[in-house]
Amino acid sequence: MRAADMLQIVVENLLAHRLRAALTVLGIAIGIAAVIAVVAIGQGGQAVVISQLEATGSSRYFEISVDFARGEAPGPDTFNLQDAVLIKELSPAVEKMAALTYGSMIDVRLPHSRQKPLLSQLYGTMPDFTAAINLGVKTGRFLTGSDVAVHARVAVLDAAVAEELFPNGDPLGKKIFIQDVPATVVGVMETPPSSVMSTMNLKAVYVPITFAQEILNTRVIHSLCGVATSKADILQAISDSLKILEKRHPASTVKYTGTSMEEQLAIVEKVTSVLTLVVGAVAGIALLVGGVGVMNIMLVAVTERTREIGILMALGARRRDIMQQFLLEAVALCLVGGFIGMIVGAGGALLVALAANWPPLISVWTILLAFGFSALVGIFFGLYPASRAASLSPAEALRHL
Repeated sequence: MRAADMLQIVVENLLAHRLRAALTVLGIAIGIAAVIAVVAIGQGGQAVVISQLEATGSSRYFEISVDFARGEAPGPDTFNLQDAVLIKELSPAVEKMAALTYGSMIDVRLPHSRQKPLLSQLYGTMPDFTAAINLGVKTGRFLTGSDVAVHARVAVLDAAVAEELFPNGDPLGKKIFIQDVPATVVGVMETPPSSVMSTMNLKAVYVPITFAQEILNTRVIHSLCGVATSKADILQAISDSLKILEKRHPASTVKYTGTSMEEQLAIVEKVTSVLTLVVGAVAGIALLVGGVGVMNIMLVAVTERTREIGILMALGARRRDIMQQFLLEAVALCLVGGFIGMIVGAGGALLVALAANWPPLISVWTILLAFGFSALVGIFFGLYPASRAASLSPAEALRHL
């Protein structure tokens, strides 16, 4: 049988059962669309998270904390303020170093205001922290060493907090309450680039670490944030910091660990890749369900078209021709479904990217892979029905004439 004749028969058969073919195609289309959309959204989100991490921190940034992987948590004596000062003085690989403690969902409000308090992230830190987050001061000043030393009740607002608390005025010199503790605004940070933090609506207030410990009623310092003198010195800076800490806290039972920005980016990339893979695999189940639907419909077609098979055999068609025809029909259903799913999936991913203000990231390889996979589904699930049609006994097939 010529390929053109076979293709004509396939098209005629699909058109003769439009509704059944459409419903079969729908299952494949949903599976392909889900796979493409999930992978594209995952890759887009991963790119945004990584780019924003790079934008919000220096490439020379590193952090010293307790080893959370061992299930440990910082205690009151894990770090102290002198640790940050001495590490900076003793290690030539360390350019900046600041201790950090923080609190989430902290109430920030204006005096005598009936407005609902603003929920903010409170950072208690030291002057060098601005170098770590790679963000400058827009107006006023950042925290000073004197602020830390005298437990000064001063605060630096990020741009979003300043805009919400003082939409029509200059916040410098004004009073605010942080968890009912008064503080004077001495600075406003620059507006960061559109970031994950802004998307998550996290608003930051920076205060001297000694003042933060009073507000949070704790002596715990969560970590030390440093900036190495160069990217090549990051490992040396981490090593020096760990050695100095071990000497200064020989009786400490916790273990210290250091991570760099590059390591954090690698972790984020790995986690988001695994999540995308898992969710993509779940979405792929829909594609397999669609493939089962194709097999079911093709088995029904074999039963219904026994007479047609008998006619083809009477006209001289070989078993191979019968098998190729039914296999081609199954693959055609899957390819049409794959094409529709490709358009729907790409469109859905673009809509999500626009809604989330993410750059659209739809890989050509993802589309080609999903489209090719739909063809494989057609071959895999169409093989058995095609084989069954080809294995019909000529006598049995001709009996239906």
